[in-house]
Parts: sequence; structure tokens; C-alpha cells
Amino acid sequence: MLNTVRSYGGMVTAPHHLAARAGLRVLEDGGNAIEAMIAAAAAITVAYPHMNALGGDSFWLVAEPGKAPVGIDACGGAAGLATIERYREQGNETIPARGPLAALTVAGAVSGWARAKELSRGRLPLSRLLEDAIHLARDGVAITGTLAANAAARRDQLEFVPGFAATYGACIEGTRLRLPRLAATLEHLSRAGLDDFYRGDLARSMAGDLEKIGSPLRLADLERHRPLDVTPLSLEVAGHTLFNMPPPTQGLASLLLLGVFARLGVREGESFGHIHGLVEATKAAFRIRDRYVTDPAFMPVPAGDFLDPARLDAMAAGVDMHKAAPWPDAQPGGDTVWLGAIDRDGRAVSMIQSIYWEFGSGVVLDQSGVSWQNRGTSFSLVPSHHNSLQPHRRPFHTIQPAMAALGDGRRMVYGTMGGEGQPQTQAAIFSRHVLFDQPLQQAVSAPRWLLGRTWGEESTKLRMENRFAPELVEAMRNAGHDLLLIGEHEEMMGHAGAIVLHPDGLLEGACDPRSDGAAAAR
Repeated sequence: MLNTVRSYGGMVTAPHHLAARAGLRVLEDGGNAIEAMIAAAAAITVAYPHMNALGGDSFWLVAEPGKAPVGIDACGGAAGLATIERYREQGNETIPARGPLAALTVAGAVSGWARAKELSRGRLPLSRLLEDAIHLARDGVAITGTLAANAAARRDQLEFVPGFAATYGACIEGTRLRLPRLAATLEHLSRAGLDDFYRGDLARSMAGDLEKIGSPLRLADLERHRPLDVTPLSLEVAGHTLFNMPPPTQGLASLLLLGVFARLGVREGESFGHIHGLVEATKAAFRIRDRYVTDPAFMPVPAGDFLDPARLDAMAAGVDMHKAAPWPDAQPGGDTVWLGAIDRDGRAVSMIQSIYWEFGSGVVLDQSGVSWQNRGTSFSLVPSHHNSLQPHRRPFHTIQPAMAALGDGRRMVYGTMGGEGQPQTQAAIFSRHVLFDQPLQQAVSAPRWLLGRTWGEESTKLRMENRFAPELVEAMRNAGHDLLLIGEHEEMMGHAGAIVLHPDGLLEGACDPRSDGAAAAR
């Protein structure tokens, strides 16, 4: 069993230990938490390429000491040529999940790194921040079980997608994965600057490769992209202030979930009321999410309006604490990494990075070795749908990093990968640690549940890890939950992590035993 990691000198947590180490090395070299996060984010694109890549999106929450967090929305919009008519003319009833036509949105992740670096006011050069990622891509990383398993499971879907088989088609656990083209790309960015990804030689190379294979993306789409500075959504829960990202992410659902749960009167952790209450609050939150959340430019109701106390009271009043409500179909999940860092000065970062499904579109660009996301598959080809495809529209995102200012003066960064499971796991960690006083690592390691789809899974049953007490499982079944027991530490439950900063400077960190991660401290 992992123990909570404690230190006073700075901490990074990530779902792969090499990414955590990359961030820690930056802290040891005098960098701050934002610089450490850039280094970790770059390193994990190499170490966990099935979950994130330079060709994905990212979202950031960054808090300077004593200040409310600011948000970076590094989500790319749909191509100018990506229209419903174009896809239907090609015989598609839905957007293809894999291949060049799935690579239809700009990759915003690198622009998030660039904006974060501006906010960092740090002293380390970009070449230093990308140093570990370049080394790992050139010299190789040991292939993890999760990378090998996902490459094998998706090989039939992806072996004919341009670039996939040559890059990831022979992933065997414990062997070395070298990515020389990606190493060269990272080296180029370290010299030319991150903006070159959108308005430079790299942009022209990637745009040419994308057009050649049949993607609707063009150089003009990359050139028009900019990251957005956004104000995080916030909500008071039991004397604590929660922060999360606004649409197009599902951050609203995470806040709604805990806002509803706090009104249910649950007093005991790990009880039937705790788990049942969070599951039912999830349903209430997801009904709002699935009806309204999309690119905020297209939302008829501002996201913050749903956080009105009267609305939350009404949602909580609709929860039956004795009986499970029927559960409708859920949206598909995706593959992601969450990383967190807090430095010795109290600067805190919660960041999430994703290519949506495992390996995204499957496309690996020929010249640059960049894997491209399939986030645009969340668009609908039905014009009346609230998330219908339109040129330059930003897609709905399951990913959203979390942060909290606790009532006793502590600050907490936390998050996870896992599609539908992200709000649920965030709620599990927060409720266990903050509301019910479990030690931080225990709150992350404890058995989890998942309502809906995640990580390539199609079932929408309520899945629960089999470490829950038998009497609780029986009570959940008796309440009408369509329940499926799964293994002890299932990867589909996400790769979670958290760091808590105490007023005296003590840092506590946790990583998920379901991942290959670490909480690295100095």
C-alpha cells in the first residue's frame, strides 16, 4: 500500500514516474511549479503516448500564492473545412472515430504550454523544460503494461491508420520505445519556440502531412488558434471553495455533483449514503451536462447560472436517498493524463492533457512523429444537436483539472483521467479526504466506482471495485443500482492524484496505484 508523501520543498505528481521525475528535476534546478508542469507535460507525451500527445488538448488551473486560480483553455477548434455537409457527402452518418477524418480539430496542448510559460515568469529556458522529454524520446522509455495492452487491444482498429503501425504497432511490455521523429520535433520547438507549432516550419510540416492523408485540417486552422485565458467556475461546498474549468469542459458537472451531494445530509464516509448519494448526484449533474455543455459561444444558458443555490437545492430535492434513479445512455469516455505540482513558494498547478480515445485518431504524422487527437468525434452531424459540428467550433471535453481552497487554509490540486469517471473520481477523493478526513493517499487508493463509460468501455452499468464491503454492495443492489463488480484496482477507474499544501508549508501528495505514477518531492 502506498503512503502519503510529505515534504516542504515542492512536489509533482503524475501517472508516470518519469514525468513526475522530469517535473521534480525542474524544481531542483530552481524552476517553479508552472515550469515543472511544462516539463512533466512534455515528458509524459513520450512515456504515455496512448493517453496524450503534442497533438492533443490541455487545460490548466494556476494559482499564485494567496490568489484565486486562473484558467488556461488550450482546446483547439474544428477545421474550417469540417462541415456536416462535407462529412455526409463522404457517406458518414457520424464522424469516424479513427483515421484522418477523425483528426479534425486543432491540437491546443502546446499552446497551453506556451501560455503557462508566459504566466510562470520563470528563469529556466524552454530548452531546459523540454530536456527530459527530448532525452526520453531519443533514448527510449520502457513500455508499460498499460501502453502494451492498449496497443494490442486497438491494433485491429488502428493498424491501417497512417503512421500508427510503424510507430506503436509492436509495443511489448518491458521493451524499449524510441521515438526519434518526436525527439527531433521537440528539439526543434526548444530552439524555435512553442509558437512554431502553429505559425512556423513545424506548422507547415504538420499541415502538409494532415492534408496529404485526408484530414480537413489546414495550415490556416493552426495559424488562427490561440489559447484562452478564462475565469474558472467556482462553488462553495461545506465551507470550502472548489474551482474547475468552464465549458467546453465538463468541469460544471464536477461542481454540480459535489454541490448536490453536500445538500444530501450524508455524515459518514464509505457508508451507503456516501456512495449512493454521490452516484445519484452524478446522474443529476450529467443530465445538465448532456443537455447544455458545449462550446460556451453556443450555450443558451451561461454555465455559472447552473450553480445558483436554488438550482442546486432543487436538484438535491430530486435525489431519492433510498432508491436508484433510472440511468440514461452516457457519452463515451476518453484517455487523458492529470498532473499536479506545488512549489515551495505555494504556487499551485492542476493540469490535464488528452488525445480523447486511446491513441486519439491513431494518426501519427510522417515528418514530425506527432500523434493527433480525435476529440472532434464528440461533435454530432445532426444540425439541431447542442454539440453539432461547425467550422472552428470547439468540441465538448470530458477533461477538467480541479483545485480547492479549503476552509482551514489548505490548498488542494487533484484530478484524474477517465472520461465519464473524472467528475466521479474527483468527488470521491474530495469527499473522502476533505469531508470525511481520510488520509490523502487512502482517499486516492480506496475502492472506486464508475457510472457510465470510460477508457474504451461500452457498458453504462454502475461498476464497483470488489474491495467494497459486501454489505454495502448488497445495499446498493437492493436500492436498484444496475451493478457490476470488477477487480481490485481497475485501470478504467482512472489514474488519479492529489497534492495538498498546508498553511505552514507542508506538502502532502498521493498518486494512484492503478497507474505507473509517483508523487515526487524535494
